[in-house]
Amino acid sequence: MSRTRARPRPRSEHGHEGPYRTEEDMMAKYLLLKHYRGAPKPVNDVPMDQWTPQEVEAHMKYMRDFAARLEASGEFVDGQALSPEGTFVRYDGEGRPPVTDGPFAETKDLIAGWMVIDVETHERALELAGELSAAPGAGGEPIHEWLEVRPFLSAPPTIAE
Repeated sequence: MSRTRARPRPRSEHGHEGPYRTEEDMMAKYLLLKHYRGAPKPVNDVPMDQWTPQEVEAHMKYMRDFAARLEASGEFVDGQALSPEGTFVRYDGEGRPPVTDGPFAETKDLIAGWMVIDVETHERALELAGELSAAPGAGGEPIHEWLEVRPFLSAPPTIAE
């Protein structure tokens, strides 16, 4: 079941002040963007490419379990891990766009993956991001990674006249 923000109805449709919204329609989608930039030193600042296979598996299990718990509560929308390989493409105005293998950000700035959640409040999005930041890393200790929490736009931006 997808829960999205409702479009406010005109006053004439509901007969009272303010927009009509159901409790289900009050949900908001957020992107939790994982960078794997590492933790504040000296907490657990070991890059993922230096983890043991068991540490990587423990981290991935935490991620799967976290997603399963949110799926059960109806707060999970989607999530994906991203490969470190990629290509930059841009419009060049002349037909075939230029494609390059880089320049890429350093590994520590790599966008490693993302999760989309559908939650009641911004505070809940921050709470879940904090839990996700506790995924285990080197030595099985929480990685304390920074996550970017970005709300989805509920409507296209408008320009004031």
